[in-house]
Amino acid sequence: MVNIAVFGATGNIGSRIIDEALRRGHTVTAVVRDPAKFTATAPGLTVSTGDVLDPAAVTAVAKGQDVVVSAVGGGDGPGHQATIEPAARALVEGLRALVDQAPRLVTVGGAGSLRTPGGQQVWDTPGLPEPLLQIMHAHGEALDYYRTVTDLDWTNISPAALIQPGTRTGGYRTAGEDLITDEAGNSTISIEDYAVAVLDEIENPRHSRQRFTVAY
Repeated sequence: MVNIAVFGATGNIGSRIIDEALRRGHTVTAVVRDPAKFTATAPGLTVSTGDVLDPAAVTAVAKGQDVVVSAVGGGDGPGHQATIEPAARALVEGLRALVDQAPRLVTVGGAGSLRTPGGQQVWDTPGLPEPLLQIMHAHGEALDYYRTVTDLDWTNISPAALIQPGTRTGGYRTAGEDLITDEAGNSTISIEDYAVAVLDEIENPRHSRQRFTVAY
């Protein structure tokens, strides 16, 4: 059993990660700014008040945890991309305060900086809307920052180009810096199977201080 704290617990991805963790028998702390907005209840689940942009709050929540997950993805509305890179810095600062007892940090990344089969990055694809580009680049900036962090155990997990609610199949493929596509050139994954990949990495760490990506 792993003790896991999840920031971004009310979002689509964060809630699926919590569901998958509970399904596997782990203990989960859902970290939210307003507990009144988080109504889920389940054995092994507790709710804690905390702000991912406040390093002191991160420290308080992370104490005694084995893993801290940040599902702060910027996809929940206009302006949310502005929290992605600052959240990365606050998470690292907060965990550093725990010195050698800091839990592992697993973060939801973006697909924008992945390489396409044509050799460009996803965010160079013509015609992408500006709000989406802002989110992509914010995730890229957060990843650039994580790559400077050598004193904490972190992993950044990029989804496919298209991630949306769907079916939990338990199957997915992994890669490093390259976008995963199928024979038709599509890059997809359900949020449910993305959560499976997150928990697989938590239970069997294979990408310490690395970014990797998952898709079908």
